[in-house]
Amino acid sequence: MPFSILLADEHQILRDGLKNILEQTPDFAVVDEVSTGPDVVKHSRAACPDLVIMDLALPGMSGVHATIETLRQCPRTRIVILSANADENALVSAFRSGARAFLLKTASSADLLDAVRIVSQGGFYMGAHISDLILARLQCGDLTSRKSSLEGLSPREQQVLRLIAEGNTTKDVANVLGLEVQTARTYRKTLMKKLGVTNVAGLTRVAIDAGLSAGLTKDL
Repeated sequence: MPFSILLADEHQILRDGLKNILEQTPDFAVVDEVSTGPDVVKHSRAACPDLVIMDLALPGMSGVHATIETLRQCPRTRIVILSANADENALVSAFRSGARAFLLKTASSADLLDAVRIVSQGGFYMGAHISDLILARLQCGDLTSRKSSLEGLSPREQQVLRLIAEGNTTKDVANVLGLEVQTARTYRKTLMKKLGVTNVAGLTRVAIDAGLSAGLTKDL
């Protein structure tokens, strides 16, 4: 049977292009298309496709968060992330969230097919340009551990951050930790201030970058 694929990108023209490339071979079949992050999660939950190819910057939910939620529901689904930018933080976040490939939108059709073939066989893939960028920055010492960003947080604040990064609402966090909802809300605001972000997506990225959340479990 062909490897079933869900495509997720805001733009129809890009989804059409991806579909045309993928259906050049009988090994792959595009079975669904969506345009937002929440729809990735919804449609994946319903069908659990073999593979999801999604934009990093989806409306409604980032590709990283959508990866976390998709793999929570369908752990055997494999994820390929597409990005308009070669950003090492985004790369690290994508792989830590469970993605198996990271590809720039400037990549060739041959690169896309290579990535999908490798991922479908259980491997991991980074485009050549991305690999060169990461290697160069490693050699220059520019890539450093992100864990230092959590050094100023208390153990309780780290628990709250992890739960938020794993997709829990403020009410969920309060229930898990035995807190009042207002207290959990205060923790969230304090975390945003300490970590220099303005929304839950920012908190999620910091947690994943620091390795605080693997994105697949909810245990503390």
